[in-house]
Amino acid sequence: MLTETSKASSKRFYALKKSDLLAALKTSEQGLSADQAQQRLAENGPNALAQGKKRTLFQRFFDQFKDFMILVLLVAALISGVVAQEWADAGLILAVVIVNAIFGVFQESKAEEAIDALREMSTPEAHVRRGGQVETISSEKLVVGDVVLLEAGDIVPADVRLIDSASMKIEEAALTGESVPVEKEAGVLPDEEIAIGDRKNMAYMNSNVTYGRGVGIVVGVGMGTQVGHIAGMINQAEETNTPLQDNLNSLGKTLTWLILVIAAIIFVVGILNNHDGLPMNELVINMLLVAISLAVAAIPEGLPAIVTIILALGTTRMAKRQSLVRNLPAVETLGSTEIVASDKTGTLTQNKMTVEKVYEYGHLQNAADPITGADMALKVMTFSNDTKAQGDGKLVGDPTETALVQFGLDHHYDVTSELQKEPRVAEVPFDSERKLMSTIHQLADGKFFVAVKGAPDMLLKRVTQIQTSPTEVRALTDADKQEILAQNKGMATKALRVLAMAYKVITTVPEKPDTNNVEQDLIFAGLVGMIDPERPEAAKAVADAKKAGIRPIMITGDHQDTAEAIAGRLGIIKPGDDKAVITGAELDQLSDADFEKKVKQYSVYARVSPEHKVRIVKAWQDQGKVVAMTGDGVNDAPALKSADIGIGMGITGTEVSKGASDMVLADDNFATIIVAVEEGRKVFANIQKSIQYLLSANLGEVLTLFMMTLMGWDILQPVQLLWINLATDTFPAIALGVEPTEPGIMDRKPRGRKSNFLSGGVGSSIIYQGILEGALTLGVYGLAILFPVHASNDAMHADALTMAYATLALIQLFHAFNVKSIHQSIFSVHPFANRMFNIGVGTSFIMVALTIVVPGFNSLFHVTELNLLQWSMVLGAGVLMVLIVELVKFFQRRAGKE
Repeated sequence: MLTETSKASSKRFYALKKSDLLAALKTSEQGLSADQAQQRLAENGPNALAQGKKRTLFQRFFDQFKDFMILVLLVAALISGVVAQEWADAGLILAVVIVNAIFGVFQESKAEEAIDALREMSTPEAHVRRGGQVETISSEKLVVGDVVLLEAGDIVPADVRLIDSASMKIEEAALTGESVPVEKEAGVLPDEEIAIGDRKNMAYMNSNVTYGRGVGIVVGVGMGTQVGHIAGMINQAEETNTPLQDNLNSLGKTLTWLILVIAAIIFVVGILNNHDGLPMNELVINMLLVAISLAVAAIPEGLPAIVTIILALGTTRMAKRQSLVRNLPAVETLGSTEIVASDKTGTLTQNKMTVEKVYEYGHLQNAADPITGADMALKVMTFSNDTKAQGDGKLVGDPTETALVQFGLDHHYDVTSELQKEPRVAEVPFDSERKLMSTIHQLADGKFFVAVKGAPDMLLKRVTQIQTSPTEVRALTDADKQEILAQNKGMATKALRVLAMAYKVITTVPEKPDTNNVEQDLIFAGLVGMIDPERPEAAKAVADAKKAGIRPIMITGDHQDTAEAIAGRLGIIKPGDDKAVITGAELDQLSDADFEKKVKQYSVYARVSPEHKVRIVKAWQDQGKVVAMTGDGVNDAPALKSADIGIGMGITGTEVSKGASDMVLADDNFATIIVAVEEGRKVFANIQKSIQYLLSANLGEVLTLFMMTLMGWDILQPVQLLWINLATDTFPAIALGVEPTEPGIMDRKPRGRKSNFLSGGVGSSIIYQGILEGALTLGVYGLAILFPVHASNDAMHADALTMAYATLALIQLFHAFNVKSIHQSIFSVHPFANRMFNIGVGTSFIMVALTIVVPGFNSLFHVTELNLLQWSMVLGAGVLMVLIVELVKFFQRRAGKE
C-alpha cells in the first residue's frame, strides 16, 4: 500500500492541500495509531539506508589478478619454475604480483564507505505525534504518515511535507548547495516540477532546522528519501578507470605481446641456426629456456610495483601539502586533469555570510570602512538579532544574523555590553509574509528603543523619516525612497543579500506588540549588503588553473544571480557574461545530444540537483576530457564518484562526500587543488622517466640476446639476466620517481585522456636508446673477441661474456642519468641533486660489481675476473652512452626551436 507513496522523489507532495495529503497517506493531524505504525513498519521496513552487498576480502584480492599483464606474469612465473627450474626468478615475480594485489585491496571500497557514511548520518531520535500523544522514538521506526514535530536544533529525520510552520528556516547546503538557510512555510505549491531548493513546504532527511518550528507529515523514509535517492545513485555510479590505469593496461598488453613474439622468433631462429650441432631434443629444450629467460627478463614485471611505490611517495608529499589521497592512481590523474568542476558553497566560497557593503547617510561604503559605536544602523543590526555568543566566543544562530553581529564585533562594538545596558523587553518575531523582525529595548531614561530589520521594500512602507548624519533626522522624501531602492537594486545585482535597518523611540510598550503598533513611523537607518564571499586565494587559484590549461567550472545549487556574480569575481567567467550561465531547469530542457553540443559554452551551472551534476561530469567526459569534481555535500557524492577524480573537502565536507572522493583537501582550500595538480604532473613525468629507463634497458637486453642468438655467440645466462634486472631496474627506477619538479611544468597544457606514457617523444627515445644499449654491449663483446686478454678460446669467450654482462648492467646505470630529463641536458637539471637517486645508482653499481670482483661469486654467476683495461672498456661504453644521448637531445632541442 505504501510502497509507492514512500518514494518521495517521484511524488509531488508539495502540491497537495493538507486534506488531500492526509487522505493520500491515510493519516490525520493526530498521527497514526500504534497499530498502524507497526503495520507500516513491517510492510516497508525501517527508516534506514539499504546496504549494498559487500565483496569479501578474498573476492577483492582475487579481482586484483584479472589484469592481462598480471596474468602473463603468473604464466611466466609458472614456466620459469616448472620448466626452466628458475625458482628464484619465479618467486620474485610472484612476490611482486602479490604485493601489488595487497596494495589494490587496501585502496578499494569507496562506494561501500559512502553508503556507510550516509547511514551514520541518520538522526537517532525523532519527536512524533501518535494517537494524539507526542513521544520520542528512534528515527529508524518512523513510517510514512507519521506526524513529526520539528524545532530549531533538530535534524530532520525523514522527508517531510510541512503542514504548519512558524518562522522556520532549514539549512540544506549539504543537499542543495544553498549557502543560507531556506525559509519554510506550510502553504501549497503549484503542481509542476519544482527544484528541491525551492520546495518551501518540504523538509528533507538530514537537513538542519536552524530557526523556528514546524509540524510535518512523513512522505518518504529510508531509500525513498532524497538522501536515499542519492545513496542509490552512488551505488549505481560507474567506476571509471583513471588515465594511469588505462595507460598501464595498454602498455602492459602491447609490451607483453611484442616480447612474446620476439621470444618466439628467437626460439625459431635458434633452432634453425644450430651452430653447436646439438641434438634436436636438447636444442629445443635449450632454446625454450633461452626464450623463457628473455621473456622473463624483458617483461617489466617490476613496473606495477615501481609505479605503486612512486605513487605512494607522491601521496606522502601531497599529504604534507594538505592533499590527502585515498586512491593511489588519483595522484597521477590530477596531472592530466582538463576540467575542474567545483562546487561553490564552501569550496570556492567561505560558506559564511559576511557583510560587504553598508549604505547610510546617503552614500555607499565598504564593510571595512570605519563605523562609530553611535551608528544607528550598527545598533539596529545587532539589537534586532537572535544570535547567541558561546563561552568560547563562537557565535551561534542564523548565518545572516551571526554575520551582522560579527560585523559589529569587527568594528569594536561591544554587543553584549550594549544589550546589558539596554535589554530586550519585547519583540515582534520574523515571519515570511511581512519579512521583518523587531525588538524593543529598555533605555536608561525610561523610554524604549525599537530596532527593526528586514526586506527593504517591506520596511520602506513603514518608514517616515531618514537618518542623514549621526545627529540629524528629517522627513523621508520620494527622492530618498528612489535612491534607497536604487542602492538596493545595485547591491542585489551583485548577488548581495540586502537588509534594511530602521528604528524609533517610544514611551510605552504595547500590551500585545505587533506590526501595526510597533513597526510604523520608523526612521530609516541604512542598508546592509551581505554575501557568502569567495575564498581569498580562490581567484588566484582560478587564474593559475587557466594558465595551466585547466578550465574551471562552477556547479552550485545557489541562485543564478549569486552564482554568476561569484563566478565573475573569481574570473571563471567575464563579469556579466550570462550566456556562460545555465540553470538546472534550463538544463532539463536540453536533450543529451543538444547538451553535448553546447557543454563547452557553459562555465556556471546554478540551481542544480545531484542528477544534473552527474550529467555535467559525464558530458565533459564524453568530450574526451579528464574531469575532476570538487564538493563537500551529500548532493555532490554521485558526481564525485562519477568523475575521473573526486575531490572532497576535509573540514566542511560531509563523510559521504569524503567517502565518495579519491582525494580530500585537508584545508578546504581551492588553491590546494592547483598544488595537487602540479604534484600530479610531476608524478606522471617521473613515472614516464622510470618507464623510459626500464623499457630502454629491457629493449637493450632483448636486442643483445637476439643478436647473440642470431650470430651464434655465447648467450647470457638466465641468472645473469635476472641479476641485471634485480640490481639495475628497481633502485634507479624508484629514485627517478622522486626527481624534483622540472621548471615550467605548470605552463604546459594538460596531457588529456589520449596521452600515454610513450607520448612526448618518450616512445622514440626508448627505441633508439634501447638499440644503442644493445649495440654498445655487442660492441664490447666483439672487441673482447678481437682483442683477447687470454690465449685460450674458452677463457676468451668467458671474458667476452663477462664484459657483455657488466656492460649491459652498468650502461643502464649511466643511462639513468640521461632520463632525469626527457629533452633537457643532464647538466641543466643538476645530475647529483637527488640524494636518493645517487644512493640508488651507487647501490646498483655495487651489486653488479660484487658478482665479478668477490671470490666465489664467479661460478655462481658464470663470470670471470676483469683487469683494468677490460673495466675501462666497460665503463667507456657507459660514458659513450651518455655522450651520444646528450648529442641526440641537443639536436632535438635545436629542431624544436626551429
